[in-house]
Amino acid sequence: MEQQFNYCNELTGKTALVTGGTKGAGKAIAERLKNAGATVIITARNQPEQADPGLHFVAADLSQQDGIANLISTIQLDFGGLDILVNNLGASETPGGGFAALTNEDWEKTIRTNLLAPVSLDRGILPQMLERGSGVIIHIASIQGKLPLHDATLPYAAAKAGLINYSKGLSNEVAAQGVRVLTVSPGWIKTENVKYFLERIAKSSNSSIEEAQQSVIDALGGIPMGRPAEPEEVGELVGFLVSPRAAYLTGTEFIIDGGTIRTI
Repeated sequence: MEQQFNYCNELTGKTALVTGGTKGAGKAIAERLKNAGATVIITARNQPEQADPGLHFVAADLSQQDGIANLISTIQLDFGGLDILVNNLGASETPGGGFAALTNEDWEKTIRTNLLAPVSLDRGILPQMLERGSGVIIHIASIQGKLPLHDATLPYAAAKAGLINYSKGLSNEVAAQGVRVLTVSPGWIKTENVKYFLERIAKSSNSSIEEAQQSVIDALGGIPMGRPAEPEEVGELVGFLVSPRAAYLTGTEFIIDGGTIRTI
């Protein structure tokens, strides 16, 4: 049977949560879903610098279980649940210098933020999706799950590799009950955090920002497209994946990296 879609309002009536949705790719994803008609909740520790009246902000520290529990409670009380969950929150604040420069605290903090937070949020949101028999969960991972940068972000890469594996397993469990689970793994994205990342590398290696940037490009093996991704390009991919147009997609990792990963 032929299906027809209206791309402008295809998410009307849907409620979505985008974690880490106040800046970078998260902000672009939230705006893309809003423009498709969804009611969009964004969350982060702090208020966005420029509030968007079309987005519903809820402050939450998702590295803490209390923060996750409070967020889930607020969503249930104020919005009645979710149709779409985009686990976009991710961060790497570990020092450069390889494995010897990393402490247990570095590892634990990074894994809590990048792996355990989405697992815990899924656990809180999934029951109402399963009861309804529909829903979409997107995990934003990273190509570092396959291309770890050992001298700078090894805990982050390990956490994202775990997230990719977990996402596939969860998808196998819940697909038959109407919930789709997908992974999006971006490469280098042109965000403000990129600037801070390069500054950390430059400081740890006693080099310039330009040399630090080239070291990242070299570590990644180059970017055939010749540039990092724009946040809106990631948002567009997620917008498609959560839409009815992607109804038969689940359990798959979608890499958006300008060709950085050279293998199949």
